[in-house]
Amino acid sequence: MASASKASAPLTLPVLPLDDEVVLPGMVVPLDLSDNDVRAAVEAAQAAARPGGGKPRVLLVPRVDGTYAGTGVLGTVEQVGRLSDGDPGALIRGVGRVRIGAGTTGPGAALWVEGSTVEETLPDPLPGSVTELVREYKALATSWLKKRGAWQVVDRVQQIDGVGALADNSGYSPFLTVEQKVELLEAADPVARLRLATAQLREHLAEQDVAETIAKDVQEGVDKQQREFLLRRQLEAVRKELRDLNGEAEGDESDDYRARVEAADLPEKVRDAALKEVEKLERSSDQSPEGSWIRTWLDTVLELPWSERTEDQYDIPGAQAILDAEHAGLEDVKERITEYLAVRKRRAERGLGVVGGRRGGAVLALVGPPGVGKTSLGESVAHAMGRKFVRVALGGVRDEAEIRGHRRTYVGALPGRIVRAIKEAGSMNPVVLLDEIDKVGSDFRGDPAAALLEVLDPAQNHTFRDHYLEVELDLSDVVFLATANVLEAIPEALLDRMELVRLDGYTEDEKVVIARDHLLPRQLERAGLEPGEVVLEDASLRKLAGEYTREAGVRTLERAIARLLRKVTAQHELGDRELPFTVTPEDLRDLIGRPHHVPESAQDPAERRTAVPGVATGLAVTGAGGDVLFVEASLADPETGAAGLTLTGQLGDVMKESAQIALSFLRSHGAELELPVTGLKDRGVHIHFPAGAVPKDGPSAGVTMTTALASLLSGRQVRTDVAMTGEVSLTGRVLPIGGVKQKLLAAHRAGITTVVIPKRNEADLDDVPAEILEKLEVHPVTDVRQVLEIALAPAAVPVAVAA
Repeated sequence: MASASKASAPLTLPVLPLDDEVVLPGMVVPLDLSDNDVRAAVEAAQAAARPGGGKPRVLLVPRVDGTYAGTGVLGTVEQVGRLSDGDPGALIRGVGRVRIGAGTTGPGAALWVEGSTVEETLPDPLPGSVTELVREYKALATSWLKKRGAWQVVDRVQQIDGVGALADNSGYSPFLTVEQKVELLEAADPVARLRLATAQLREHLAEQDVAETIAKDVQEGVDKQQREFLLRRQLEAVRKELRDLNGEAEGDESDDYRARVEAADLPEKVRDAALKEVEKLERSSDQSPEGSWIRTWLDTVLELPWSERTEDQYDIPGAQAILDAEHAGLEDVKERITEYLAVRKRRAERGLGVVGGRRGGAVLALVGPPGVGKTSLGESVAHAMGRKFVRVALGGVRDEAEIRGHRRTYVGALPGRIVRAIKEAGSMNPVVLLDEIDKVGSDFRGDPAAALLEVLDPAQNHTFRDHYLEVELDLSDVVFLATANVLEAIPEALLDRMELVRLDGYTEDEKVVIARDHLLPRQLERAGLEPGEVVLEDASLRKLAGEYTREAGVRTLERAIARLLRKVTAQHELGDRELPFTVTPEDLRDLIGRPHHVPESAQDPAERRTAVPGVATGLAVTGAGGDVLFVEASLADPETGAAGLTLTGQLGDVMKESAQIALSFLRSHGAELELPVTGLKDRGVHIHFPAGAVPKDGPSAGVTMTTALASLLSGRQVRTDVAMTGEVSLTGRVLPIGGVKQKLLAAHRAGITTVVIPKRNEADLDDVPAEILEKLEVHPVTDVRQVLEIALAPAAVPVAVAA
């Protein structure tokens, strides 16, 4: 059975309004009679009470924001007297709910209304769900009361048996709002009212648990800070006692930093900035994170060698001797360093060390293929100048902050690599090697190459500002050596700030010297061999350099020497080889296998690539230096109908245009050149560049393609010992190209004896080593007709039309 409530006979009662307060049945509350509404209601009730008819009765009605609730509580005036503070008051007990009806008249100044009491009925016995609800409410109320320490109230709550009375007991709860209490008052069904009171109490306990958890965490944090504060004070006291014991002067950390800054030999602006940071450190608390940032910044500034400089060695012949002893060849770089030292010496003698705030630093870009000694040259330059050396690897750097540093607001901020290099060197004038500057990339974090513009600009780098330091750093006395493999990969603005020095590779004689004086001793030590136990003749080294390792540098040559020594060492340990042992050229094949690069001139004439008409030898420049490039041409059968020009070999647009120009020139000048070009209109022409996986581009293969086509049409073979380079025009002019030195070195490595170059490149022969020019027959030409006269061999049998 469900619980129910019903209304009884009407009542006429004076209204006692309760502003922002609710009284539920069963509650006993004191009310202040100094309130006019309260006094009027109590006096009206007393006037209406009949002698012997019981206690005066009033209707307690909540009034929220001037609006009366629809349900009130019948209250009896238990006692009228004085409250604890001495003011007149009345003690009123809530008896039962009353539904408020229409207003009426009555004695006194109070408002009278008609109402009917609400009687509550419950089934007997109570259902199990109601009993469980009563038990839950009592458990929750007991838990809340115990937390507040109200033990005497716990027993009273446990003794309440009525469902409605238990719910109305929530009226004493201080955590309930006026709206929640009004909701309880207007809930006539006792079971629903108890369910509502239970939900309100449960919600309050959950909020209280969360609040207690937060308060506990806060208290633990406060306790930790207090404990840390106490320990720091104790630590300071211990330090003070130790200072007193050792007779040291008293001072805190900030005083220590101030003393260090004042004692350091800093530039004036840097000193002022450091002292400002010390003042901030003095004002900051121990718990402030800014304190650790300032300390790290001050440590970095104090560790930089602001006034440390190494004295340059002005023994020019001695520096030249050091460079010659540590590096064979590379005359351009050696001359540039010698010139730099000579100028520095003259400036120092005449008191011109600093002009306009700038010192006499240098910025050189060493560009060349891998393995020619660009990186090791930096260390030799520092050795020759008597300076400190530090290497900064830029390959793969994509973050601008790596160069300029991070802002100090970032967690874990550090200065850039340039500042770290100066700190690592320990002087303000080291030799800084910026390795692989052409491998610098860029992404959303900025462009490191753009950040290097100020570093490598002699007009700006005396006031370089790192984002972390934010003070001026003088880099004008630093010698910067930037290394790169590919010149085109360096941004033009950055390249403009550097003095370009090309390292175009070594000649065969230079490789022999390098292998004998540098590579072989180093590899003997790594193989655990004594000098003299294994000897390589110069002829063996020359064959290793020429036929086993055809390259611009010497890295592969060093690996070949290491492999040779390992082989000899292993044979000795196995008892197959006695030491000392001299390696002759004939021993190389047995030790490390057959040669990988046999010159065309050394092959059987029938096996050479140019053994058939339509194949010419060109010269090209790659990222690994100069190289030989073959061009093959063929004509399609007229019956196939495949007319036009076909190009293969992964060619770029410029090279494709050069092929079109070569074909157009031969078509228009075929009769003059005595070539059967009348059939070209109906037959397809195919030009192929072997090594198709390697991208190729540039105009310098124009004369090579023209020669290959002329060879094909005439039936005359191209001489095996001839290689050529040059751009061709529609009129047959041979135009200048670049990379002459690299191309001639490559021709010499490949066994070529005759080279055709443009006449306007004749001045570039000054850069080619004299020993190479002695072994090459160089023909400067201005017209393709001269090229064909030199390159094409005489025809053994006249050919009318070549297929």
